[in-house]
Amino acid sequence: MFKTKAVRFLAPLLGAALLTACSRDVYMFTSFHEPANEGLRLLYSYDGYQWQDLNRIFLAPQVGPSKIMRDPSIARGPDGTYHLVWTCGWKGDKGFGYASSKDLVHWSEQRFVDVMGHEPTTVNVWAPEIFYDAPTQQYLIVWASTIPLRFSRGIEDEDNNHRLYYTTTKNFQTFTPAKLFLDPGWSAIDAVVVPRGPQDYVLVVKDNTRPMRNIKVAFGPSALGPFPSVSEPFTGNFTEGPSVLALPNKQWLIYYDAYREKRYGVMKTADFKTFTDVSNQASVPQGHKHGTVFMAPRKTLKNLLRSAPAAPATTTTSGNQ
Repeated sequence: MFKTKAVRFLAPLLGAALLTACSRDVYMFTSFHEPANEGLRLLYSYDGYQWQDLNRIFLAPQVGPSKIMRDPSIARGPDGTYHLVWTCGWKGDKGFGYASSKDLVHWSEQRFVDVMGHEPTTVNVWAPEIFYDAPTQQYLIVWASTIPLRFSRGIEDEDNNHRLYYTTTKNFQTFTPAKLFLDPGWSAIDAVVVPRGPQDYVLVVKDNTRPMRNIKVAFGPSALGPFPSVSEPFTGNFTEGPSVLALPNKQWLIYYDAYREKRYGVMKTADFKTFTDVSNQASVPQGHKHGTVFMAPRKTLKNLLRSAPAAPATTTTSGNQ
């Protein structure tokens, strides 16, 4: 069973700030606001705790029948290109949106990537998460889909019984056929793959079954797993959308949306087995929804700040609110 510790001091926060003060990179957090028809927003942070909103739309959704953008996820490739994927529909879509950028300001033409067209009864393609896997020199994209009557469903409705699927690509022109990524025996969505070292990967995933709807972890030897023995939850119920960032001191922060409380929670861990609640040290702009954290050079942020209008004061959400 995992232990969750309440933290009441600021030393870890100050230490992280000192360690990141000289870094050439900054943390960026993809974001969207409900009702998801505006497009890509971006947050930034120098220490991984205090986040500021760039306060503009960087890419308006144009693909998919619904033309929405939810769950935007960005991975930066070895050539410096940023690759963005997103949920572009609630139901009926069998793919996700894709675009790329060199500077996060100017974007390629958007494309709809059909990954589940071979499964005609597919209900949805939700929350695609993109990662660059250095050992295989390819991009991995993992998402949740429901195929009715395919898996045991517990008390879930047949059109809400998700499993995780994946595709890989090296060039975003051709994609490998979609395959099952994880079937833990329950409805699973919101998967984040975290590389820690050679043959050492962590999967952070949401158990979407009722009454659970919380976040768990598993461990595997590669980005594709296998990921057996999913853990007990380390968050409370009604939590989703985890995103993981690495701190300079070989520790990680896991952000997640405590959606019933309308706030972001944050857990800190060194081993993904013991977790410390540091929500009261974090500040996340109000309205921010399910995104992923990635790193960008400071010069990229400077360019973004120049391209964005001056941001008004914003209300923030934290573990104390």
